[in-house]
Amino acid sequence: MNWNQVEGNWEQFKGSVQKNWGKLTGDDLDVIRGNRKQLAGKLQERYGTAQEDAERDIDTWLSRH
Repeated sequence: MNWNQVEGNWEQFKGSVQKNWGKLTGDDLDVIRGNRKQLAGKLQERYGTAQEDAERDIDTWLSRH
């Protein structure tokens, strides 16, 4: 799967994203709206990770879907 599919079907993926990253709120997910850069930024903010780590986490999550 590629990110375009996630972005296009964001409403279906929101639950999986929130399950994987429990610190993200519903409001966070509404702001992200499928935007990968927004997701990486929120992961950095909520988890205190570096951008590279957030991107790697997203890639890992994406490979499972």
